[in-house]
Amino acid sequence: MRNLSTTSFAIFLILMFLLDGGWCDGDSEEAVVVAPMKKAEQDALYSAIQGFVGNWWNGSDLFPDPCGWTPMQGVSCDYMDEFWYVTELNIGPLHENSLSCSQNPEFRPQIFELSHLKTLSFFDCFTSPHNLSTLPSGYWEKLGASLESLEFRSNPSLIGPIPTVFGNLQKLESLVLIENGFTGSVPLSIGNLRHLKRLVLSGNKCSGRIPDSLGNLTELLILDFSRNSLFGHLPFSVGYLSSLLKLDLSNNMLEGAIPGEIGNLKDLTLLDLRNNNFSGGLTRSLQEMGSLEELVLSSNPLGGDIGNVDWGKMQNLMILDLSSLGLSGEVPRSMAKLNKLRYVGLSNNYLTGNLPLEIANMPSLSAVYVNGNNLTGELKFSETFYRRLGRQFGASSNPNLCYPAGLMSTGNAPLGVYPCKSEEISNDPSLKSNLGDEYSNGKQQKQQPSMDPAHKQAWGGARDLNPNIISSLGLSSSGIDGVWWVLLAETFVMTLLWSWFS
Repeated sequence: MRNLSTTSFAIFLILMFLLDGGWCDGDSEEAVVVAPMKKAEQDALYSAIQGFVGNWWNGSDLFPDPCGWTPMQGVSCDYMDEFWYVTELNIGPLHENSLSCSQNPEFRPQIFELSHLKTLSFFDCFTSPHNLSTLPSGYWEKLGASLESLEFRSNPSLIGPIPTVFGNLQKLESLVLIENGFTGSVPLSIGNLRHLKRLVLSGNKCSGRIPDSLGNLTELLILDFSRNSLFGHLPFSVGYLSSLLKLDLSNNMLEGAIPGEIGNLKDLTLLDLRNNNFSGGLTRSLQEMGSLEELVLSSNPLGGDIGNVDWGKMQNLMILDLSSLGLSGEVPRSMAKLNKLRYVGLSNNYLTGNLPLEIANMPSLSAVYVNGNNLTGELKFSETFYRRLGRQFGASSNPNLCYPAGLMSTGNAPLGVYPCKSEEISNDPSLKSNLGDEYSNGKQQKQQPSMDPAHKQAWGGARDLNPNIISSLGLSSSGIDGVWWVLLAETFVMTLLWSWFS
């Protein structure tokens, strides 16, 4: 027991030795080893942050060792060549304890003195509509040897053009400019960023054409220019982006045909071109994009035949939105071969024919919208199919499309679709076959001559009888003429009898 206590005490002493940082040759305060940070680096950091946060902020008092024992939220450092250097700087309320920007944030040149900076981001910093700012056009080349990621998110008061000098940031791998106020065209120099993997300019006010130089970005994985005012044709050089996984050019004013070279993007999983002015029909090369999971082309005046693409080849497709494209033709049966497909949007086109029954066998399908077409015939899907999709099956505004009337009682009838017309006589084959060709061809019955109440009651009863019974009574099965012959004969006999006995 005594040996155990001695052992425990020895372990305690060793732990205290390790925590204390080793043997001390003087006061404990002098024994604390603090990794050095160059004064120029530290002063540049304080000044840069103060420019965005405000002059009230005194970094040297609040964070005397920003890379050591007084770390700052949004600041990361790396230890290189026996010194601490700032490698990551995030400005804005990204986290609970992050520093928020003032109403008058400014770029100070000291930020470009942080020569080891790899990541620089600004979130919700330039927001005041009364204090508009632009990005400095110079100094960025000082970060060219280190900067790998540059982001500006949700800065609506940050206006002006995207600096062309960004093209000199040779190590840049991610350029993200989301929901700012940038204007002007996409710089041609962006095509110089050969190591770029993510290029996102969505939600700005950029205009002009997409530069051909983007075809140089062969390592690019994500390209998103959505929600801008870009116009002109989509350059064929987009087909050179062989590594691309996601391409989003939605909500612009792009026009012309979708280039066939887009089929070279074999690894693409998302293609979103909705809300543009593309025309010229569906390019057949779409069927070569075997990795595609989401294809969204809606709201473009494309036109053409929906069957121009062999949809059965796109086996990884999960989302397919072809609504409001002006497409014609019948819904391709090859779509039913897409076992991963969850959403099908074909609304507001000029599609004809009926929906293929094979659609009901698609295992992943959860939504089908074919509203606003020229589909015809009877929807013959099972009640189970309608119950599974519920309100996510839309087929309204197809005037000649109907569903079996028997579904009305189940409550699973498709919304906006009318039951097939079924009148009492037309539903009884035996009656329909004996009412003559005129009714069988869908024409309305002739108006019957007026009859006295007794004859009306007799005709009403005979009309509801089986045609075999009508024949046994001596009435013509071809319609109303036989009845009048009987009535005339009866009247003639009654007249003779009255004359004889009178």
